[in-house]
Order: sequence, then C-alpha cells, then structure tokens
Amino acid sequence: PSPMYTCIIADDHLVERDLLKLFIEKIPSLQLIAECKDGFELSTALHKQSADFVFSDIDMPGLSGIDLLKSLKNPPIFIFISSFPEYAQESFNLDVVDFMAKPLQFERFLKGVNKAIEYIDLKKLQINSKAITQQENTADTNTPTIAEDYFFIKEAQSFVKIFSKDVLYIESMGDFSKIHTTQKKAHIILVGMKNIEMQLSYKQFLRVHRQYIVNLQHVELVKQAEIQLSGNTVIPVSSAYKEVLLSNLVEKTLLKRN
Repeated sequence: PSPMYTCIIADDHLVERDLLKLFIEKIPSLQLIAECKDGFELSTALHKQSADFVFSDIDMPGLSGIDLLKSLKNPPIFIFISSFPEYAQESFNLDVVDFMAKPLQFERFLKGVNKAIEYIDLKKLQINSKAITQQENTADTNTPTIAEDYFFIKEAQSFVKIFSKDVLYIESMGDFSKIHTTQKKAHIILVGMKNIEMQLSYKQFLRVHRQYIVNLQHVELVKQAEIQLSGNTVIPVSSAYKEVLLSNLVEKTLLKRN
C-alpha cells in the first residue's frame, strides 16, 4: 500500500477550507487530521498532534500563518496559500516548501503536494541512511566540483558528471536541491541552494528566485514576473532578483536605438 501523509488545513474562510478538503479527498495518499479557522486553532492542533505538513492561509485574524510558523521550534512542512503574492518572499525566507496563490487550482495544489511528499521522503532517507548522514557531515564529499563546462555530483555511491550546458534549472528543496536537465532528468543532491549559488559560474547560472537558479543559456523569454526556458519551462522571478537578471542577461545584449 502507498504511504499515507497526514496534513492540517488552516484558513479563516469556510469556502476556502471546503475547497482544500475537496482537493485533499482527491489524493489517496493524504489524510486530513485537523481543520482550523485561524492561527490560534492551528497552534493548538500542532501541539496536540504531529502532522507531516500544513496547508495554511497567511492573512488570518489574531495570528497570521507567518507569525505562527516563526513561533514553532520544530514545525512540520508548511505550504502557504494566499491571495497576496507579496507574502511569497517572506514565506520562502522561512523555508516553506511552496507558496500557492489564490484562487487555487487543483493542478497547482497537486504539484505542491508532490513536492512536499518528495521532500518528506528525502528527509526520511537522510535520517535512515548512514551514508547520507556522513555526506551531510562531510561537505567536501557532496558539493559540486566546479569547472566552466561541467561539474560532478554524488548520487548514492557514485560520482556523476553533469555538463553545465545540459542543466536547465536548479530547484530548492530545503536541505536538498534538484537539478533539472534538458534531457528531462532530475538529480537530487544534499547541497543547499546557497552553496550551489556560490560555486556555479555566475556567467552561466543565476539565482532568479529563492527557490530557483537558472541556466542563462536556456532563457528564451523574460516577462514581468517569470521567465521561459527551453522546452517551454516557466520559472517565477522574484522582484529581489529581477534587476540582477536584467543587467546580467538582457541589457548587455539588448538591441537599442541610437
């Protein structure tokens, strides 16, 4: 049987809670264990029982989702759902797994759930595997060895060579990172985004979001709040990184009027 993952929902609007319950019922691996209408109820629920992850609104009366998360010493995985996209940056600063904008669609919800489940499974692997724990304690054995056109990563007991040109983008998964390639393969490594950002060539790779580093060679379209990569892959761009992206990529090669 497939593993079950417990979750709690929190939103001060009944309609939004009912929608979340409907979505959760469509996913067999999810088990809803508590329903809360504000941050105080969510805090009480989390002290009474543990959950794998929480789907929470941010702007709730009395105690916001962000303030609640800041108050927890060992929080479960949080996924914020909000009508206010300006909360996204602060949310990712708190290492939430995902931030979803309202009105929420099921396809977007399912994507967030799959990401949360993948992160939980990786954390379990990290805890249960002695080899992975040793990798975590020995940074030099699990950080990319950088050259201009390739680098190595460690997967299981092997070292895998990845050519920089084949990297489409890199996605943060908390303590882990996922390298997406143009061959539609994904490599998961126990290296955080900050370490990756420091080591990869700034001429070729650029952080465009707290959760994403992109290969500038594959950027095909730059919009107001997102970019399109090869293969029609769309990556969000946060305002904090937008100016750097434009100066590093667009302005240097932009055809201009004299």
